[in-house]
Amino acid sequence: MPATATPTVLTARALLLDMDGTLVNSDAVVERIWRRWAERHGLDGDEVMKVVHGRQGHASMALLLPDRPVEQNLADNARMLAEETADTDGVIEIPGARAFLSSLEGLPHALVTSADVALSTARMNAAGLPLPAVRVTAESVGASKPDPEGFLKGAAELGVDPADCIVFEDSGAGIAAGRSAGMRVVGVGPRAVFHEPDVAVRDLTQVRVEAVAGGGIRLHIG
Repeated sequence: MPATATPTVLTARALLLDMDGTLVNSDAVVERIWRRWAERHGLDGDEVMKVVHGRQGHASMALLLPDRPVEQNLADNARMLAEETADTDGVIEIPGARAFLSSLEGLPHALVTSADVALSTARMNAAGLPLPAVRVTAESVGASKPDPEGFLKGAAELGVDPADCIVFEDSGAGIAAGRSAGMRVVGVGPRAVFHEPDVAVRDLTQVRVEAVAGGGIRLHIG
């Protein structure tokens, strides 16, 4: 599915925003760290990169090393998170992210990310982006995307019915999570177009936010 060329208008009562690949371009550090991990475990780096976007690290490890004990994946994930938090070289905003977040001030929205608090804070700061007041991070959920738990928690914290939420996501796992939560999905960036979001954009410069009387949000896309 190509990035939306025809202007599209969507309405919602709240927006739920992924971070990596959606607001923040962290591909450089993700590639560095996960390819090193793949090499350590004798795995093909290209195949590993097909799995890791959108998921918590331990969930990716469980798919890539299915016979490894959960405890080992969790310990390895903790080390990886510390490594990723310390490495912000090349972390930048997705084009349009700063203006997009600024346009959401005073409107219901939440960050829903597979990163933990430390990593999400480090990457948003590195990209020069403000952190939304409502945040659902790895510590907040018991299941990683593509499970819908994170998005459902975000909707609950905002007090909005899932059907009235729109998700912004870049990865297959995240788009699947949004759909499973009963939400519409705007796909952001080149990865998203392969996973059939409701609409797709090249980046956030293609999205304009309009506040609607009564608390609604109107998105002009394209």
